[in-house]
This record gives sequence, C-alpha cells and structure tokens, in this order.
Amino acid sequence: MLRHAEHVMGTVFSFAVRDPGPDTAAALRRIVERLHRIDAVFSPYRPDSDISRLDRGETTLEACDPEVAQVLDRCREIAAETGGRFTERPHGRLDPSGWVKGWAVEEASRALRTAGSRDHSVSGGGDVQTAGGPWRIGIADPLRPGALAAVVTGRDLAVATSGPAERGDHIVDPVRGRPATGLASLTLVGRTLARTDALATAAFAMGPERAIEWVAAHPDVAGLAVHPDGRRERTPGFARHLAPADAATWQLPAPLRTAG
Repeated sequence: MLRHAEHVMGTVFSFAVRDPGPDTAAALRRIVERLHRIDAVFSPYRPDSDISRLDRGETTLEACDPEVAQVLDRCREIAAETGGRFTERPHGRLDPSGWVKGWAVEEASRALRTAGSRDHSVSGGGDVQTAGGPWRIGIADPLRPGALAAVVTGRDLAVATSGPAERGDHIVDPVRGRPATGLASLTLVGRTLARTDALATAAFAMGPERAIEWVAAHPDVAGLAVHPDGRRERTPGFARHLAPADAATWQLPAPLRTAG
C-alpha cells in the first residue's frame, strides 16, 4: 500500500494506492502539483486567484484559466437541477468550492487510473472517491465526536457528507437566504464525487422536510440523514451500501426510517 497526505485547498487530501506500480510515485507528484494549481486558480481565499479577481471585476471570464468557465457551467447545471439550492455564489461572492473540491478529488483518481492503478482511494476534506475495492468508508457521527454513524462498503464509490460538524454553519440555503441548519449531517453515496458532493450540499440546504425524499428520487445517489435529535433516515438504495452491523465499529443508536 502506498499512502500520501497533502495539505492543500484548506484541507488534507489523502491517497491510498493498493496496487502501486513503477509510475505511481511520479503520478502522485504530478497530481499534487495539479491540486496546488487548482487551488491557485479557484481559491476564494487567495486574493490573486482567478476566482477572486473575477469576483472583484479585475479580470474577465475569457482571460481566466479555461477551466473556470467549465466549472461555472457545471455549477449552474447543478443549480438548475436542484431548483437553486446549489450556487456558485454562497454568501454573495463567487465561490465554486462546492463543486471544485469533489472535482479535484475525482481528477486525482482519474490521474491514478491513467498511471495504471485500478485499486485506490482518494479523499479530500473527508469526501472520498474510490477505484476498485471493495473499500470500507466510515461516516462520521456528527453528534458523537470520534464515533461513526455508519460504514459503507463497495467498489468504485463516491461518498460525500455535508453538515456543520467540521466547519460550522457554512452551508447556505440560497432560496431562503439563510444558513441551512435543519440536519446534523447528510451523506450521499454515488459514483462520481463532484456531482455527489454538489448534490449533498444542495439536498442539505433543502432541510429535513425535503432532503431525503428529494435524494430518493435520484437513482444515481443514495443518502443517509442524521437529525439533531439523533434520528436517522435513509433512502431505500442506501441499504445496499451498508457494511454488516458491527457494534465494535459503528452503531445506529437512534431509530432509522427509510424514505420513499
């Protein structure tokens, strides 16, 4: 197993490669350089990034890195699909991070595949893209620090969790114009992380009344919601991703309801 951790984009990107080959180390170096380049272009916290300069009106979209237009197009597609619950302008400023982080992880996994790896895991800020497998991925319990709410397992999975546990009430409901605080966390399992992560953010912003029912209507993802009172809800498709219950590794201490 080849492992690497890189501090970039305000978080930690972690790599675990089960089948390293002669090109893997060099590929990881290129991937790390690419991640830092993505950060330099898209970070809303760097005043010299393309995104920051575009937001301030100091440059044009045409003068930015070509990937800026591509990313903003993807953000607007998700915004249309989610009825405006996802936006590239949270808090009123240009910030496509809700797409970029998952996309960056996905890009890293794709680069490892190109280098010959068929069995690896890449995570960024706790969201995970796997290739091959099976892999076991723990879902943090937002109400019990250090504990797991569940463990999912499978091959070629993308797992993304939205909620305030790590960064506070940072998710805004663009429709209502206020922080989304109705759920403790919402985890989606899909195949590609950029889309899965963006849908998790949008569904979380919808609140407890709509989130799980909305996710259940999308066959390409499955979801697990944790409410502030400890109650769990999951979509019907989430059950097939759950690892066998093991009291030593994870628990569901509150009632779990299946939506749909």
